[in-house]
Amino acid sequence: MKLTVNQRSVTVDDAPDTPLLWVLRDTVGLTGTKFGCGIAQCGACTVLVDGEPLRSCSVPVASVAGKHITTIEGIAHGGTLSNVQQAWVDVEVPQCGYCQSGMIMATTALLKKHSHPTDTQIDEALTNICRCGTYDRIRVAVKKAAGAA
Repeated sequence: MKLTVNQRSVTVDDAPDTPLLWVLRDTVGLTGTKFGCGIAQCGACTVLVDGEPLRSCSVPVASVAGKHITTIEGIAHGGTLSNVQQAWVDVEVPQCGYCQSGMIMATTALLKKHSHPTDTQIDEALTNICRCGTYDRIRVAVKKAAGAA
């Protein structure tokens, strides 16, 4: 089956019901997307599919064939971090960092819909779980990336 991952075409021969997360990590070799809970609750595995955030641990790969998949590895351009990634660095958001790729992907999708999100919009869009509790810094980084902080 053919997939478009980070704007490049890849062919995979995984079973159609294999979760997208494992295809990205094990077959395609993009390990920035993390496994957290396996039941689409924590958000560590968030990627963008046609620009929308999707928790890849519970989505069969066959359901995203023909769609554009973007992982954390695909949002920097020419060696330059995206504005969201740079804000994460500037604000020093991560502690352990495990959930951060999913948080960054969810934020990337949020900022495409709302260029200057309100606190309510941030709360509604970022339902990812951070075990370290860096939510205050995440909010600051979202606003910095949006140019609002």
